[in-house]
Amino acid sequence: MKHIKVADLMTDEAVSVAPGTAFKDIAKLLAQYDISGVPVLDDEDRVVGVVSQTDLLAHVAPGPDTSRQNGTEAEPPTAGDVMSAPAVTVRAEETAADAARLMTRRGIERLPVVDVEDRLVSIVTRRDLLRMFLRPDSEIRRRVTGEVLTEVLGVPTGDVDVHVVDGIVTLDGHVERRSQLTALLSLVEQLDGVVTVASQVTARTDDTATAHPDHARHAMPW
Repeated sequence: MKHIKVADLMTDEAVSVAPGTAFKDIAKLLAQYDISGVPVLDDEDRVVGVVSQTDLLAHVAPGPDTSRQNGTEAEPPTAGDVMSAPAVTVRAEETAADAARLMTRRGIERLPVVDVEDRLVSIVTRRDLLRMFLRPDSEIRRRVTGEVLTEVLGVPTGDVDVHVVDGIVTLDGHVERRSQLTALLSLVEQLDGVVTVASQVTARTDDTATAHPDHARHAMPW
């Protein structure tokens, strides 16, 4: 089954800075483009780190002014001084779902998209990834009936009714084998745009009984 890729959702224009970019210039860029962070690129456009709003704020927190105590003027910090490294990145061919899980796991708002040599291609943000949940209900229903039920599971047309409202998929009907039930739920939940699945589908036969004969004798009849 086809899944939405990062390449389908990533931002066309990526704002970046060099390691020597001044602290204030980074802050201006974040404000100008209304973004939460920027990748830091070396001379060959490879992503070496990321500067986020959190990184900037951490360097303006109050602390002892050692430069005045020593009678010297401190150099203003640069992107290389404040960036988080190594950068968490993603490839354009990876799925949007994988990118979303990576963002959630690492607690970040945006991911630099890189090529095989770690050179910056684009940026994908949480806002971009939310677009995969804007798939039309009619398209989701078509994929459930055509791809999942017919092509993958071989369920005859009409055996399972599919209703989709605001990304919520409701299934009702029957399949031939009980083992198909788990596969059905798993495959539908993985479809792009599906928010949740409610299933009332039953099975005509229990093909799992041979693996658990003792359990099958006491199981409730279908």
